[in-house]
Amino acid sequence: MVQPFNWDLLQSFLAIARAGRLTLAARRLGIDHSTLSRRLATLEATLDATLFERTMAGYALTTQGEHLLKHAESIESSVIALQSDMADSRSTVSGVVRIGAPEGFGTAFLATVIGRLSVAHPGLDIQIVATPRNFSLSQREADIAITLARPSHGRLHARLLTEYELGIYAARDTPALWQDVATLDDCAGKPFISYIDDMIFTPELDYLSSISRDITPRIKSSNLIAQYRAAAAGAGLCVLPCFLVADDPRLMRLLNEVRLLRSFWLLVHSDMRDLARIRVTSDFIAEEARRARNLFLPALS
Repeated sequence: MVQPFNWDLLQSFLAIARAGRLTLAARRLGIDHSTLSRRLATLEATLDATLFERTMAGYALTTQGEHLLKHAESIESSVIALQSDMADSRSTVSGVVRIGAPEGFGTAFLATVIGRLSVAHPGLDIQIVATPRNFSLSQREADIAITLARPSHGRLHARLLTEYELGIYAARDTPALWQDVATLDDCAGKPFISYIDDMIFTPELDYLSSISRDITPRIKSSNLIAQYRAAAAGAGLCVLPCFLVADDPRLMRLLNEVRLLRSFWLLVHSDMRDLARIRVTSDFIAEEARRARNLFLPALS
């Protein structure tokens, strides 16, 4: 006799498949790992199948697990579509929306405007993960991702938010850093602050190679905010987004002709884009970025 099937078991399976580790999957689901382990055991017993190989590195899908993954993702897409249809029939927008963003955009921009979305839709539970990394939407690490490049593959919907400008900045009260800088050649002997080479998670952050091959940074950090604070404290010159430092009188821009341009893209998984909470949040971010165009591109203002 076929046992009644529990959707929670498939959700648990998907979480483990995407996280690769039981504890991480349990944390994402908001349950303890022993509960998740029991759910997996129940699913494997129900299907009479071994879905994962337990290794030192984590949980790896077996051939049977790979087969189930295709069906589980198809069912998940149907459930998401159903949720979207049901949400459209209600007058309020609610639920959890996790936004993954680079720390500059997430901290200096999104965090300053997100309150308006919360006021307009009090049923939304908004989570901003402002971390220097790429987020996997297929593994549901985030519902919406802000990236510096448009993806070339995957079932993703990409939307250009804005270009943004970067320049070379120095601490105003440390004239030894900037008083004799008249050309790019003058930068070669100056202390610079930049990213740690092997921790640059996307090539769009490799700013110095776009400016000069003769610059060797003396202070490096994987975190943009750390670079910003070090520059403001007079530790060296630094390439920074103009929107990040726009209202900081401690910093001054050098060599205005040095103008780097990068882009922010908003990504959502194709299965998720029509969910009311995702659509409303995406539209809000896009509109706020449009309104702040002069902040992101000050040379055009």
